[in-house]
Amino acid sequence: MTDKSSKARILRTAAAFVAGTAIVMTTACDSSPDIKMMDQIQMGSQLKVLSTDKASYKPGEDVHFNLTLQDGTAAGGTFHIRYKHMDQIIGQETKTAKSDKLSWSWNPPEVDNEGYLAEVVLEKEGMFIGHMNIAVDVSSDWGKFPRYGYLADFPAMSQEEMSAVIDRLNRFHINGIQFYDWQFKHHDPVPYDGTKPAGQWKDIANRPVNFSTLKNYIDLVHNHGMKAMSYNLLFGAYDDAEQDGVKKEWGLYKDSQHNDQDKHMLPKDWASDIFLYDPSNPDWQLYLVDKEKKAFESLPFDGWQVDQLGERGPLWTYDGKSVNLAATFPEFLKKAKEKLNIDYVMNAVGQYGQGYIARQAPVKFLYTEVWKDHPGYQQLKEVIDQNGKLSENRLNTVLAAYMNYQFSNNPGQFNTPGILFTDAVIFASGGSHLELGENMLSKEYFPHKNLEISPVLDNKLLVYYDFLVAYQNLLRDKPDESALRAEGTDSLAISDHAEKGKVWSFAKQKDGKDILHFINFTDASTMDWNDTNGTQTEPAEKQNVMVSVKTDKPVAKIWFASPDYYGGSAIPVDFQQQNGKLELKLPKLKYWDMVVIEYKEG
Repeated sequence: MTDKSSKARILRTAAAFVAGTAIVMTTACDSSPDIKMMDQIQMGSQLKVLSTDKASYKPGEDVHFNLTLQDGTAAGGTFHIRYKHMDQIIGQETKTAKSDKLSWSWNPPEVDNEGYLAEVVLEKEGMFIGHMNIAVDVSSDWGKFPRYGYLADFPAMSQEEMSAVIDRLNRFHINGIQFYDWQFKHHDPVPYDGTKPAGQWKDIANRPVNFSTLKNYIDLVHNHGMKAMSYNLLFGAYDDAEQDGVKKEWGLYKDSQHNDQDKHMLPKDWASDIFLYDPSNPDWQLYLVDKEKKAFESLPFDGWQVDQLGERGPLWTYDGKSVNLAATFPEFLKKAKEKLNIDYVMNAVGQYGQGYIARQAPVKFLYTEVWKDHPGYQQLKEVIDQNGKLSENRLNTVLAAYMNYQFSNNPGQFNTPGILFTDAVIFASGGSHLELGENMLSKEYFPHKNLEISPVLDNKLLVYYDFLVAYQNLLRDKPDESALRAEGTDSLAISDHAEKGKVWSFAKQKDGKDILHFINFTDASTMDWNDTNGTQTEPAEKQNVMVSVKTDKPVAKIWFASPDYYGGSAIPVDFQQQNGKLELKLPKLKYWDMVVIEYKEG
């Protein structure tokens, strides 16, 4: 037995599916649900879990789907499956389940760097009783559309425990995993017992690290089409580094007389503070890259997540030369790339050094750790826009943006509205969010995990990440800024800036299409993206939102999609255009809507 809201959801789901089929009735096969069944939909959904075997696929690879049903009552039903690229159906088929599980395969078009959405609707005895979507990414290079996750716990673990973690990240289409603080020492990552890597050691916080856990995690990551990235600073060493061959003459100092080596202070019960060394020093480069090379020979990582510590103030070398620290980053990364030909990603803490990294360094994408110097939702978009300009639109962006920062000092649950607003802004702006791992990030120290992800938030995030992948060609495939501006009504204010009490709208262009985003801050209690105290409020859902746009270009069609509506499925939107004014209606607006305007040729 389900409540009225569940019934309404199923009704809306089936309506969306049928509405979509109507558009392509001339080309689609006969397996689509009949619109006459609309008034016969049974309450409740029988679909439980829908997954794919990989987070990303190379062109030509088959996608393997697995669907689990709630119980045996759906067995014998008909599953209508549609494969869509944006709003277009590119394939359709039907399946019949003989048990509580259904598995099948699909071979996407052999085109690189495309996102798709698979829609599954269950029909039984003339009624629709379930709907579920899942996205598919076909990209040969994970850096094209990076979706970054993390791992931070590496004690002795069972295969089942590790598989559960990676399976979950795979469902979110996470295609790269940052292995955080796994190393023995920053300047000597893997300890050895004779000629073999040690079986276990302690990390900098004196937590246990198991070699087999690391190796098995990397294997699982690879099995799901993900990349494994090894975390380490480019200039850090322990206080005992000299006994391991590091020289004080390679250090970075706060004074020109080399009396005060710069260091990053850590808790007293940790293994060491971190002492800083000059990334441009050839001897330091050779030392650290050789240590990294040995680590990569021991563990099959795919790349190096290079960290820094942000602005450090004036610094000098041992012999008294002033150092422009940010300018040393590309040189170090180029030398490392020459000696260790792997993938590189480098953290720009608060954007420190990002100009050098974006223009000169051999990185897969740009990574910014966002802090209080970029406090608002507007600044998240500005960072992503700035990164695009710095890299001449070559590189996409991942933001490490820690949520509910102060709230996470005590046990509790992440605040769902705060998370969804931040993800909506980042995704709509063309970025992705480093947030998901064994848990969700709330602090710069990744193992910190006082807050839990509620089932409600987890389910909503699944749809948001499906949306990010399904529409990646509009969101992240080098769209240009558009001058198009949406206008609201007397009862609904729309602004081209992020403002409390208003809907924020901005536009992009791609392949002749205009893409309008609408983010609903009408009920927001704060405009700070990190929602540090976990107090951001849930927006009231708005229905039939009237929007107008000034454009003389003749419109061919308009379609709408939202991660808050129909599981992200695209649906057509009615519109009127006359005298240079385009009027349309958003069916619903909760957190984030996307509207795509396509124009007539000629």
